[in-house]
Amino acid sequence: MPRILSIDYGLKRTGLAVTDPLQIIATGLTTIESKQAIPFLKDYFSKEPVELIIIGEPKNWDDSDTHATPLVEKFIKELQKNFPAMPIKKVDERFTSKMAKDAMLEMGLKKMQRRNKALVDEIAATIMLQEYMRSL
Repeated sequence: MPRILSIDYGLKRTGLAVTDPLQIIATGLTTIESKQAIPFLKDYFSKEPVELIIIGEPKNWDDSDTHATPLVEKFIKELQKNFPAMPIKKVDERFTSKMAKDAMLEMGLKKMQRRNKALVDEIAATIMLQEYMRSL
């Protein structure tokens, strides 16, 4: 069975998470520089079957766009251009960074580890994927 891939896209860094082949468990994959996202995904898709990309859609409390929404929309267009057959689903990413930081605190990570923004992005992508899978 193919995997589902989750993307927490940002200006500098992009957190990635994937399901296991049976789509039961979501696991953090990595965090990469955003400018390397398309080459990384091309390589990953050549090695692993993926049937769906979910990507976090930044929204304000009132459902209006944030400053990051146009950035994500532009990246979605790049994804569609490079992977035209791949379905892409936008999911609400509100609270995921806060939830990631809370999870890091609960895991007992030290303060310096919790400041690792790359780890926060990877955990946020994992949380988005878990929430998506839970909603199915």
